[in-house]
Amino acid sequence: MTPDTATHQTSPVPYGTPDTPRIAVRGEAHLEVDPEIARITITVTARGKDRRETLADLTRRNTLALDLVKTHGDAVEHLETSALTITPELGRHGRGERVRTHHGLVHITAELNDFTALGELTTALADLDLTRVDGPWWTLRPNSPSHRTARQEAVREAVQRAREYAEALDTTLTALVELADTGTEDTHPRVPQSTRALSRAAYGAAPTEDEPAPLDLEPQRQHVRAQVDARFTMAPPRL
Repeated sequence: MTPDTATHQTSPVPYGTPDTPRIAVRGEAHLEVDPEIARITITVTARGKDRRETLADLTRRNTLALDLVKTHGDAVEHLETSALTITPELGRHGRGERVRTHHGLVHITAELNDFTALGELTTALADLDLTRVDGPWWTLRPNSPSHRTARQEAVREAVQRAREYAEALDTTLTALVELADTGTEDTHPRVPQSTRALSRAAYGAAPTEDEPAPLDLEPQRQHVRAQVDARFTMAPPRL
């Protein structure tokens, strides 16, 4: 017997045999849970003929928006400025590069875990001049317990399904051969299909002396799915 022959005979068979039949199943789980965080984006704008005055105005509006967000304390999990731009606009007529006006933009991203505070903050921000609010984007944290729960339920379903097949053959499972995770999925994208945009300046609404009532935002339920592929061996059935 050659070494190659010995290796071939002792290597495990990648499929079932009459003495050790295998069964392959897929386990799936689908959970519908409440979101854990909500994300909004805030766009603060300023416009003026003088570059420094435009920048100063943008700085003031940006500080006002940031301070307003920070008043909600622990409800705000994350706050960052993602972009800042100051763009000169050239005149359409005349010779030379004459600047007609300057446009300033600051993009802010905030994540909140308190959805009551979210409604209050969104309303207050939208009431600011030259400020736009987009969102909310509802989502789960990457380490959310819902992902683990979905994976565990998928495994339990795979075992139950394999047992049912074995029972149909009047036999029992003997061992787990392989368990493959095909992925845990949050089916709601981070970017909503239709973005809710609020801006007093954008809609041309006149300012009011009374503070607007907070928006009643209904959280969007999150769908978490998990799948596993499992292979078992079972006692030889009597067919």
